[in-house]
Amino acid sequence: MSSRLASIGAMLTAVALAAAAPALAQKSGGVLHVTHRDNPPSASIHEEATISTVMPFMSLYNNLVVFDPKTKQNSLDAIVPELATAWKWSEDGTQLTFTLRDGVKWHDGKPFTSADVKCTWDRIIGATEARFRKNPRKPWYFNLKEVTTNGDREVTFRLGRPQPSLLAMLAGAFSPVYPCHVPAAQMRTKPIGTGPFKFVEFKQNESMKVVRNPDYWKPGRPYLDAIEFTIIANRSTALLAFIAGKFDLTFTGEVTTPLLKDIKSQAPQAVCEMQPTNTQANLLVNRDKPPFDDARVRRAMGLAIDRKAFVDIVAEGNGDIGGAMLPPPQGIWGMPPDVLATVAGYAPDVEKSREEGRKIMAALGYGPDKPLKIKVSTRNIAAYRDPAVILIDHLKQVYIEGELEPLDTPVWYARMARKDYSVGMNVQGIGIDDPDVVFYETFSCGSERNYTNYCNPELEKLFDQQSVMTDQAKRRALVWEIDKRLQEDGARPVIFHGRAATCWQPAVKGINLAVNTIYNHWRFEDVWLDK
Repeated sequence: MSSRLASIGAMLTAVALAAAAPALAQKSGGVLHVTHRDNPPSASIHEEATISTVMPFMSLYNNLVVFDPKTKQNSLDAIVPELATAWKWSEDGTQLTFTLRDGVKWHDGKPFTSADVKCTWDRIIGATEARFRKNPRKPWYFNLKEVTTNGDREVTFRLGRPQPSLLAMLAGAFSPVYPCHVPAAQMRTKPIGTGPFKFVEFKQNESMKVVRNPDYWKPGRPYLDAIEFTIIANRSTALLAFIAGKFDLTFTGEVTTPLLKDIKSQAPQAVCEMQPTNTQANLLVNRDKPPFDDARVRRAMGLAIDRKAFVDIVAEGNGDIGGAMLPPPQGIWGMPPDVLATVAGYAPDVEKSREEGRKIMAALGYGPDKPLKIKVSTRNIAAYRDPAVILIDHLKQVYIEGELEPLDTPVWYARMARKDYSVGMNVQGIGIDDPDVVFYETFSCGSERNYTNYCNPELEKLFDQQSVMTDQAKRRALVWEIDKRLQEDGARPVIFHGRAATCWQPAVKGINLAVNTIYNHWRFEDVWLDK
């Protein structure tokens, strides 16, 4: 009997060791080298609206909660603790209380407390004089009335009305907790967080570097000694350097279908994932500037667009046509094809639409010998410039002659925030795949990120109506109705949703990309190098 028990014990031990093998195989040490596409406006995630800031600096921070980095689709059902260990809604759904983790320290050694959480969201909602210079996420928290503390380890978010999506907003990369004792100006250039990595340097137009936080509150993390991001503005040059083995990881969502073919032919060992980028190319028209204050001109511009041509040319057919929300099945809230087919302006007969557009412009006094001359502003990176060139070609079909105006990233965002443009080609990233984020940030009256100044108070009532719904099927149907009206109003015409790949060398382990975001999985604490 004893020998039999010994055999069983040996078998169980072998099974346990086999199950533990992946964890034991993880190695510590090494520097991860990553390509970066352009100069981030700053290192302050709360003040920026671009993956150019999030990817190199998300690892410095922690959130109260976070989307589970092991899941492929971000949703309310895939949220796990981070600086909070537990949370609970009040019975009426207007208060969300978090119990905070003990023993966490900021990178400068000061303790993390509930005061830091309160300070962060007081800045966002404008409840303190110490405000952010730019505040793109303020529209997310329109319903947040105050944040209160109960000792150092409890904090409560108090809402004006129920809003289930609040937890999803807090789980995204755009919602880190900032230190109360560090001014906002310092967070732009020398940020301090509680995350797995510490800030070392940010050289404008050159590079960013972070190093392992030896006092990270999560034992055994991170594995890497450091991460170095090198800015290479030319996408082809960056990918050639990756193919040559000089870099371990490409900038996320930067490998287009044609470039992916190059990587697969020249570096077949590379691991690449092609998926939706959770970005959309959309047409920006400044409604306050003549002649674009005339709805007829805006309609003619929308009728000139051939969405399928954009997908075919920019992405060799590897893209999606949809509305403001990310298309299904990867997107949770996007209109399905049968609903999308009912949206005015999405008709397959493009020439018929363009003929209507030409009639509109002719009635306004424009024609082939007298085109409307405009500048088409865009961000000076390939993901923006390429569709902007196609847009200019399409606008010619309705007697509009465009000139490309490429702008460096900091200038682009500053100009859009000031509404200092006439027509723009934008590639908009969606921070969270949730209607509250998209609708209030992009289309609510007065939002900093509402670049077109679209304002429809009646439609905003529907924003509020869907926001309180707990029945997901009913909420989804109302979201489709709202999205359809936004597209037909030309609020910010969506041209196409992008798909692109991210690639890494086989020695890189622990990368997990989500199908409905490019933002939320760059903590890097589980990434390691098998070399």
